[in-house]
Amino acid sequence: MVPSNFLDLPPEAAEYGPAAYAVLPAGYDGTSTWKKGADRGPDAILEASSQVELYDIETGGQAWKRGIHTLPHVSAPSVTFVSPEECVASVQSAAAKIFADGKVPVILGGEHTVAVGGAWAAADFFRDLTVLQLDAHGDLRDSYEESGFNHACVMARIRERSPIVQAGIRSISPEEAEIIDRDRTFFAREIHCGNGGWIERLLPLLTTRVYITLDLDVFDPAYVPSTGTPEPGGLDWYQVTGLLKAVAARSQIVGFDVTELCPGGHHASEFLAAKLIYKIMSYREEYTNGKA
Repeated sequence: MVPSNFLDLPPEAAEYGPAAYAVLPAGYDGTSTWKKGADRGPDAILEASSQVELYDIETGGQAWKRGIHTLPHVSAPSVTFVSPEECVASVQSAAAKIFADGKVPVILGGEHTVAVGGAWAAADFFRDLTVLQLDAHGDLRDSYEESGFNHACVMARIRERSPIVQAGIRSISPEEAEIIDRDRTFFAREIHCGNGGWIERLLPLLTTRVYITLDLDVFDPAYVPSTGTPEPGGLDWYQVTGLLKAVAARSQIVGFDVTELCPGGHHASEFLAAKLIYKIMSYREEYTNGKA
């Protein structure tokens, strides 16, 4: 059964007014080009979140005490009546309200296109913003399948509004190879086979405030098989969380999204996504507000 609140929190811990975080499910899957099912991702994450321990061993904190409110779905799972442009506009509007209310939006995809709405809302609200992308794919195509709002175009749209940094990349087209900024891109092979220190080289590229967009295919399929476009050679749990912790220590994470979960029998993928979301909250609380 899908709980009403992330982590299955009781109503008194999930009220909107005092909450530091607002979870925004965005179950859109209109432009995926291989395996469909990301529209079911938000509910799968919410269901798995009921099994996440509220105490975080690493930080010694309990981020839920700061309040986590779960909003209604902003985008219907049906792809028949919702265009990607409409989805982006809906997510952007909802995220803008969350920012205006002084909260941190946590967007649950859905396909990666939903990230455009969250990142655009952050760019409108914060002037000194960098968008950090964790992903297997460059997503820098200007257009794909006759649309500029395709999951393959996400970072092309986002970097029109904000500087970006990319990490975990291991799949790009010839066109993307011509335009990708190699000084701001950390390819998965370099992370695995380099001399280390990649996080230390990445951090100075960030500004004071950071919005994180995390496509779950940044992980190797051994960790997250349930994603629509898996790529071999991905990152592991500690590489991803090590980067996220370092980012939280250096910059203010103003919002984030976790996208491209395609649930289908591998409940470990769903649990990883839910725990990762709570881990980002825990890091943010450790460095932004002290231990909860």
